[in-house]
Amino acid sequence: MRAFNFSAGPAMLPESVMRKAHAEFLDWDHSGMSVMEVSHRSKEYMAVAHRMEATLREVMAIPDNYKVLFTHGGASLQFSAIPLNLTQAGDSADYFNTGVWSDKAMTEAKRYIQVNEVCKDENSIPAESTWQFSKDAKYVHICQNETITGVEFQEVPKTDKIIVADFSSTILSRPINVSDYGVIYAGAQKNIGPAGLCIVIVREDLIGHARPETPKLLNWATYNDNESMFNTPATFSWYLAGLVFEWIKEVGGVEAIGQINQRKAQKLYDLIDASNLYYNEVDPAVRSWMNVTFKFKNHDLEDAFLKESKAAGFLSLKGHKAYGGMRASIYNAMPEEGVDALVEFLKAFEAKNA
Repeated sequence: MRAFNFSAGPAMLPESVMRKAHAEFLDWDHSGMSVMEVSHRSKEYMAVAHRMEATLREVMAIPDNYKVLFTHGGASLQFSAIPLNLTQAGDSADYFNTGVWSDKAMTEAKRYIQVNEVCKDENSIPAESTWQFSKDAKYVHICQNETITGVEFQEVPKTDKIIVADFSSTILSRPINVSDYGVIYAGAQKNIGPAGLCIVIVREDLIGHARPETPKLLNWATYNDNESMFNTPATFSWYLAGLVFEWIKEVGGVEAIGQINQRKAQKLYDLIDASNLYYNEVDPAVRSWMNVTFKFKNHDLEDAFLKESKAAGFLSLKGHKAYGGMRASIYNAMPEEGVDALVEFLKAFEAKNA
């Protein structure tokens, strides 16, 4: 019996994807080898890579003038790659600071450029009237969804600058207009597949302008010019991501998944808001669909809650150490029945500890 895994990442994968990977593990595509053992430069694996990219382009409706790069180092390595590819020495960029991951991106960018903080709030996105943009910024960076606190941009900020967005914990969770962004990047370990892969979707005119000192594996042109295979990529993660993209297509695409995700999140927020035991600190207007955070009005109950929830088959509900409390990450692979079961458990726990 598989547990309901509410981990923020690495996160659960769709069961059908896991079963397919299991069936092919020792003998992929009748090759007598695991896909992990196949050369990434072979025509067989290249076919996997091309099909995977084509499926991602289809489900996200990625325009032809955007390149899809499969990179190393997770989203965190892109914190450096972004200023190195989009700016030159002495340039500046604007950063929205809406939580831990925004702050980490800003800290790394400061190694290379002048960083202007547009606004700062870990439980909300301040009113547009308070935003402080700089005149000469080369781009505007946002963390689309703050995994730790559960703050999510529900609209694209209005600006005439290039928008660069960390989509790690919200990519593929609902339809978006890719053309609203210059760069979208996302670590794989939440909604895409296992850890080890980062996907960068970048408008093609933004490639080829990296600083001369940029390391090869931080230069987007390296990936673009070599079909993301300048060196050995994370082949198994790439293969599994392709299976996830096919699963998304099979269940109705991001439109259908978005409707399910909105329902899942609303069920949890409705329960939390009506509770006398739990509470959520995030502005309701910008609450995440993917990472539902909550705390206890009686903090002494936290240990008991974690022990009992684990025994009941609800795993990884402990919040991040930087924020505390609890967090239910309900990515695409979390079935709606898992959220329904958690809601019933939360109700029963509150009734017992009222």
